[in-house]
Amino acid sequence: MRWRSIYTYAWDLAEHGVPCAVGEFLDHGLNTVTMAGSYHAGKFLRPRASGKILFPEDGTVYFRHDPSAFGAIKPEPNSLLDERDVLDELCSQEGIAVNVWLVLLHNSLLGFRHPEACARNAFGDIYYYNLCPSASESREYAIGLARNVTESYPVAGISMESPGFAPFFHGYHHEFYLVRSNRWLENLLGLCFCGHCRNGARKAGIDIVSLAGKVADDISGYLASDTDYPDDMAESFWLADAVTDREFSAFLNWRCDVVSSLVEDIREAVRPDAAVAVIPSVARPTSNCWYEGSDLGKLAATAGIVEACFYEPSVARIRADLADIARRIGDLGELRGILRPSFPDLETGAELAEAVKLLDAGGVTGLSFYNWGFLRERNMRFIKTVLPGYRE
Repeated sequence: MRWRSIYTYAWDLAEHGVPCAVGEFLDHGLNTVTMAGSYHAGKFLRPRASGKILFPEDGTVYFRHDPSAFGAIKPEPNSLLDERDVLDELCSQEGIAVNVWLVLLHNSLLGFRHPEACARNAFGDIYYYNLCPSASESREYAIGLARNVTESYPVAGISMESPGFAPFFHGYHHEFYLVRSNRWLENLLGLCFCGHCRNGARKAGIDIVSLAGKVADDISGYLASDTDYPDDMAESFWLADAVTDREFSAFLNWRCDVVSSLVEDIREAVRPDAAVAVIPSVARPTSNCWYEGSDLGKLAATAGIVEACFYEPSVARIRADLADIARRIGDLGELRGILRPSFPDLETGAELAEAVKLLDAGGVTGLSFYNWGFLRERNMRFIKTVLPGYRE
């Protein structure tokens, strides 16, 4: 397994010291570090840090960028860059490759600044946390991020997250409602009908006005009723809508074309010798990424690498997810994986060892572990125990 990476953040590297961190990574059998180059908001518990709870600055970038490389939407630099450039320090270390993790379109800071580029539901309500991949401004921003970081730093490659349409429920601050939710309702509420999507779908021959009206009527009717859909029934209702309504089905497939074309544009814009991997979704199982516009086969063909999150609580479930991803990708591209060697997934060293062995035997060419700053010391030891057999 030639790619053995650890995901991490600039703030953790800065606190522990880049040379010290890299020394630990190499000692654990890792040969690559994947640092967040752009990220969203959060509230994080860090077991081994001096301060235990961190609220990162929302929607900022952790590399020095060229504003002229961007259009209407420009990155917001993180305040850490006023003191030091951690990515530059990381790239100067010997013996370890550097990969940059880019959160592309999930950005509330830029969404509030540029509502014209955000996703909107069938009622026209703005989802500020999701820059719409149909909007030219959003696409130019995402392409600019990938191109600029690979041109400005000698990184081995990038791993792109959130290139598509975010689901309705995504953990926004104090997300709250007094209606029992279900997949049918959430999926209808999460569909984007912004002006950019309407124009693009119309050009593709979809009667988007009629479809948006039907979706709005369905949601309004459900919310005005006395009925709650049980989870299993809601799942069936959603699948029936997606399959039997030809206009609806065409719209969902068109969304996949939008995201695949963005990934293709990014691959063409990035430094030719830099690897490009796309993280299709953190949805479980991975195949559910189609709702966000992530067609695994198309992403493999356009990016070259799919980096799947095997975020499962058992090796049996990882095996099933791997089998499904592999049949969808086929020989269209390379498959890498990400594991969490801790709660809520693989909580013992034995489980991690079995999962790593399974992925290696299943054709996964590289493996990453998520995330250095979140892991206890004992969980890092799991990695150190497992990886020596996979060194060059």
